[in-house]
Amino acid sequence: MFAFGRDRCRLSTPFEDPIPLPDGRKLLTLKDAADYITALPAEASELAHWQIAIEALMLVARSGPTMLARIAFMKALNHNVVLRFNPDARKHHWGKRKLKRDQ
Repeated sequence: MFAFGRDRCRLSTPFEDPIPLPDGRKLLTLKDAADYITALPAEASELAHWQIAIEALMLVARSGPTMLARIAFMKALNHNVVLRFNPDARKHHWGKRKLKRDQ
Protein backbone atom coordinates (compact mmCIF):
# COMPACT_ATOMS: atom_id res chain seq x y z
CA MET A 1 0.00 0.00 0.00
CA PHE A 2 2.31 2.73 1.21
CA ALA A 3 5.38 3.00 3.40
CA PHE A 4 6.91 5.78 5.39
CA GLY A 5 10.65 6.27 5.53
CA ARG A 6 11.93 6.57 9.08
CA ASP A 7 14.40 9.36 8.35
CA ARG A 8 12.08 12.29 7.59
CA CYS A 9 8.67 11.28 8.97
CA ARG A 10 6.80 12.97 11.75
CA LEU A 11 4.22 10.30 12.48
CA SER A 12 4.02 11.17 16.15
CA THR A 13 2.59 14.60 15.28
CA PRO A 14 -0.90 14.99 16.78
CA PHE A 15 -3.91 16.33 14.91
CA GLU A 16 -5.29 19.69 16.06
CA ASP A 17 -8.59 17.96 16.83
CA PRO A 18 -8.92 14.17 17.18
CA ILE A 19 -10.66 12.34 14.34
CA PRO A 20 -13.72 10.49 15.66
CA LEU A 21 -14.29 7.06 14.12
CA PRO A 22 -17.72 5.43 13.62
CA ASP A 23 -16.94 2.83 16.31
CA GLY A 24 -16.33 5.51 18.96
CA ARG A 25 -12.53 5.48 18.94
CA LYS A 26 -10.48 8.58 18.13
CA LEU A 27 -7.38 9.01 16.03
CA LEU A 28 -4.96 11.32 17.82
CA THR A 29 -1.77 11.22 15.72
CA LEU A 30 -0.67 10.70 12.14
CA LYS A 31 0.51 7.20 13.13
CA ASP A 32 -3.00 6.33 14.34
CA ALA A 33 -4.39 7.40 10.96
CA ALA A 34 -1.72 5.44 9.09
CA ASP A 35 -2.47 2.33 11.16
CA TYR A 36 -6.20 2.71 10.47
CA ILE A 37 -5.64 2.98 6.71
CA THR A 38 -3.28 0.01 6.59
CA ALA A 39 -5.86 -2.09 8.46
CA LEU A 40 -8.50 -1.44 5.78
CA PRO A 41 -9.29 -4.25 3.34
CA ALA A 42 -7.45 -3.99 0.02
CA GLU A 43 -10.58 -3.28 -2.02
CA ALA A 44 -11.58 -0.44 0.33
CA SER A 45 -8.15 1.17 0.38
CA GLU A 46 -8.05 1.23 -3.43
CA LEU A 47 -11.09 3.51 -3.64
CA ALA A 48 -10.43 7.08 -4.77
CA HIS A 49 -11.37 8.79 -1.50
CA TRP A 50 -9.00 6.59 0.51
CA GLN A 51 -6.21 7.07 -2.03
CA ILE A 52 -6.55 10.82 -1.56
CA ALA A 53 -6.38 10.38 2.22
CA ILE A 54 -3.25 8.21 1.86
CA GLU A 55 -1.53 10.78 -0.35
CA ALA A 56 -2.42 13.62 2.02
CA LEU A 57 -1.14 11.61 4.98
CA MET A 58 2.18 10.91 3.25
CA LEU A 59 2.54 14.57 2.30
CA VAL A 60 1.87 15.75 5.84
CA ALA A 61 4.18 13.12 7.33
CA ARG A 62 7.06 14.64 5.38
CA SER A 63 6.20 18.30 5.93
CA GLY A 64 2.92 20.09 5.88
CA PRO A 65 -0.05 21.11 7.96
CA THR A 66 -1.82 18.27 9.74
CA MET A 67 -5.16 19.90 8.92
CA LEU A 68 -4.70 18.76 5.30
CA ALA A 69 -4.52 15.10 6.37
CA ARG A 70 -7.41 15.56 8.79
CA ILE A 71 -9.68 17.02 6.11
CA ALA A 72 -8.82 14.28 3.60
CA PHE A 73 -9.34 11.59 6.24
CA MET A 74 -12.70 13.03 7.33
CA LYS A 75 -13.85 13.23 3.71
CA ALA A 76 -12.87 9.59 3.19
CA LEU A 77 -14.69 8.50 6.34
CA ASN A 78 -17.83 10.44 5.38
CA HIS A 79 -17.76 9.85 1.63
CA ASN A 80 -21.34 8.56 1.58
CA VAL A 81 -22.87 11.38 3.66
CA VAL A 82 -24.96 13.76 1.57
CA LEU A 83 -25.60 17.21 2.97
CA ARG A 84 -29.00 18.52 1.95
CA PHE A 85 -30.39 21.99 2.01
CA ASN A 86 -33.12 22.44 4.61
CA PRO A 87 -35.49 25.22 3.54
CA ASP A 88 -37.34 24.98 6.87
CA ALA A 89 -34.27 25.98 8.84
CA ARG A 90 -34.55 28.92 11.18
CA LYS A 91 -34.19 32.25 9.42
CA HIS A 92 -31.24 34.32 10.47
CA HIS A 93 -31.54 37.86 11.73
CA TRP A 94 -28.53 39.15 9.83
CA GLY A 95 -29.07 42.63 8.46
CA LYS A 96 -31.77 43.50 11.00
CA ARG A 97 -29.49 44.86 13.67
CA LYS A 98 -30.59 48.16 15.18
CA LEU A 99 -28.35 50.92 16.33
CA LYS A 100 -28.17 51.69 20.03
CA ARG A 101 -29.94 55.05 19.50
CA ASP A 102 -32.88 53.34 17.72
CA GLN A 103 -33.60 50.85 20.49
